[in-house]
Amino acid sequence: MGKKVLVVDDEKLIVKGIRFNLEQDGMEVAVAYDGEEALNLAKQQEFDIILLDVMLPKMDGFEVCQQIREFSTVPIIMLTAKGEDMDKILGVEYGADDYITKPFNILEVKARMKAIFRRLDKKAEQEASKIIEVRNMRLDCDSRRVYISDKEINLTAKEFDVLELLLTNPNKVYSREKLLNLVWGSSYPGDVRTVDVHIRRLREKVEENPSDPKYVQTKWGVGYYFKG
Repeated sequence: MGKKVLVVDDEKLIVKGIRFNLEQDGMEVAVAYDGEEALNLAKQQEFDIILLDVMLPKMDGFEVCQQIREFSTVPIIMLTAKGEDMDKILGVEYGADDYITKPFNILEVKARMKAIFRRLDKKAEQEASKIIEVRNMRLDCDSRRVYISDKEINLTAKEFDVLELLLTNPNKVYSREKLLNLVWGSSYPGDVRTVDVHIRRLREKVEENPSDPKYVQTKWGVGYYFKG
């Protein structure tokens, strides 16, 4: 069965063109022309991916994306005008998975969608096996062991939790506050410096050069992410 896509844009000709091309590829396409309609559809139906314009009537794409993230992890590609703050679009503020600037070629849209689908398929396979491999790192989620080039690396429980969270969500930026809440819990009395300390120790163990990390990266002013 084809993928189910929600296309959101107030320019009806753009929506018509995208819809035609995606349906030619066997996808099922729903459309919305304003933010409120898009949010309601996302609540009522399950989609495999959402193409979401930033500039929309009634509710802009940023707000729609934020509200969708409160109940769904569906991949979202933002359609933006040049000059938007791309770090914010992809960062913790909005939580989109990718963006494409207008004007765009439909082939680029399809390529970006396929890349996300491939990544999700790979993630599903890895979660099923509970073993995740990225370059020369292997994470065994069941035994909670980490290997670099087949050599076991001894991590503390929290170091493993941080690495597992980042590794299973590659390229997704987490703020220090979000990491603290997800790994240590909302009732943890410590502050975000705890996260910084664990990231530093984690890098010392898994990175060949901790001062120039290849795995656990920093998005300055935003947070941390695992480079997929």
